[in-house]
Amino acid sequence: MKKWTTKMIVEAGIMIALAFVLSRIKVYQAPNGGSVTAGSMIPIIIFSMRWGFGPGMIAGSIFGVLKLIMGGWVFSPMQAILEYPIAFGVLGLAGIFYTLKDKNKGNYLFKTIFPVFLAISARFICHLLAGVIFFAEYAGSQNPWIYSTIYQSSYLIPEFVVSAVLISIVWKPLQQTIKSR
Repeated sequence: MKKWTTKMIVEAGIMIALAFVLSRIKVYQAPNGGSVTAGSMIPIIIFSMRWGFGPGMIAGSIFGVLKLIMGGWVFSPMQAILEYPIAFGVLGLAGIFYTLKDKNKGNYLFKTIFPVFLAISARFICHLLAGVIFFAEYAGSQNPWIYSTIYQSSYLIPEFVVSAVLISIVWKPLQQTIKSR
């Protein structure tokens, strides 16, 4: 477990706050929850890529709890836990690759886009399961797995594209700025 420093805690707070502000800027709002935002997952993913899996999971979970408190869609306690602290906590999976941040070997796009893909895919799975378990009645005669997959994809695929493009653009300059200090 990585020791939390003052710098890490301050950065986590700033990234959680930034993620929350960005989550309020909605490009598309799905009818039953979920939205395409102005890159609200980017600060949590960047924090995870900088500090690792554990700190990223904690920061993501705090962000999820904050979203829940400030207007989450709650239908049952288990649904709320799955779709907020767990779904946003798994964004910390981007931190699995944080040991690669200082190594120049390897493909830059792989080191930036794959962590984003992994993190958002894990969030997708959380929402997919919540859709099947808690919201199957909205599927009507359609298979709940297919309905939930289509519904979650309608906002998480665009979120992935926005996040992957922006992180691939800012990651290298961000790393160079941090190293120069």
